Amino acid sequence: MIVVEYLLLIAMFCLTPAVVIWLCGRFPLLDKLGPIMVLYAIGMVVGNLPFMPDTMKVLQEMIPNVAIPLAIPMMLFGCTFSKNEGRLQLKLILSGFSSVAIAVIIGYLLFGCKVTSGAEVGGIISGMYTGGTLNAAALQAIFRIENEIYVLVNSYDIIISFLYFIFLFSFGIRMFRRLYGEKTTKQLSQSDRVEIEGTIQDAKANPYSGMLSKAGLKSVGTTVGITLVVVALSAGVAVVMPQGWFMVVFILLLTTLGVAASFVKRVRELKYSYDMGMYLIYIFSLAIASMADFSNLNLAQGVNQMAFMTFAVFVSLAIHAIFCRLMRVDADSMVISSVAFINSPPFVPMVSVAMNNKKTLVTGLAAGVAGYALGNHFGYLMSELLQRL
Repeated sequence: MIVVEYLLLIAMFCLTPAVVIWLCGRFPLLDKLGPIMVLYAIGMVVGNLPFMPDTMKVLQEMIPNVAIPLAIPMMLFGCTFSKNEGRLQLKLILSGFSSVAIAVIIGYLLFGCKVTSGAEVGGIISGMYTGGTLNAAALQAIFRIENEIYVLVNSYDIIISFLYFIFLFSFGIRMFRRLYGEKTTKQLSQSDRVEIEGTIQDAKANPYSGMLSKAGLKSVGTTVGITLVVVALSAGVAVVMPQGWFMVVFILLLTTLGVAASFVKRVRELKYSYDMGMYLIYIFSLAIASMADFSNLNLAQGVNQMAFMTFAVFVSLAIHAIFCRLMRVDADSMVISSVAFINSPPFVPMVSVAMNNKKTLVTGLAAGVAGYALGNHFGYLMSELLQRL
């Protein structure tokens, strides 16, 4: 009977994301929320059902420990680092990371210090607002903060990101262009618009179609094999570290080796590596949300936590704008890099269309790749710094 329960629960955790992805493709409202937010909602409901078996607790603890170490290198294998516009990218990275650091430190002193595990939350949002969900999940694996707090971090992020986009699309882009003394970019040509719209449609298309074909299975097998080698090497080094340092060294090595592997052309061109890693993040999101217990939630701390995150996003945007202006970076590059850092690269094409500026597409994607690659290290260092304030 216990074996049957385990099999049913494993099927639930592994197949629910596939159903959610399909539903998001069919219903625009769910698509706007995104798979992760939908999975959080499902997980919170499932985890608080009174009839769920005790065996689920074992899987709830096991899934994050398996999913995150596998997802990190998979999602980093496809990173591409362009040699073009290197000077501009360096300015954007220095400005973006510095802006988040300053905003998080001030926000921590104002709000974060009143939040349970505030320093760890500061580290997670530092990685999230320079990288993305992958970095937040990896830092959660390092810090092991309470699941309720982590779920709130991601839930608040959805709300804050929505407000951030409303600001940019309503008047933010025009405001920054005027402040920078730049004329509005000319309208995109029809061919340029079609190209960017194609990029957006490719991002919305089912990334898992063709995975079960002969070529797809070969790519999947290669991805899994290389990932297991990276995991084994990282674990082998981490296991000899002093007590308490295993997870820190393990996650940071996974990130470093994942980026290093991306410089190998064959690894970088693996078709499904990013999407396989993203699916593991979906499973992780469902498992983490199912562990949340809001019966003893401190609402006052929740207000401070949301204030902390809101401050970090909008103040870092303002500081990033000032730094970029001082370094003579154009307004559009500043905005697109901010989107890549705060919301991750998948949102870049949408904003590129909104700005009528095709050139920002490559600039934004390159900044986002740097965020993915450095976000875990940056988030850990920020947490260590905040604990000393």
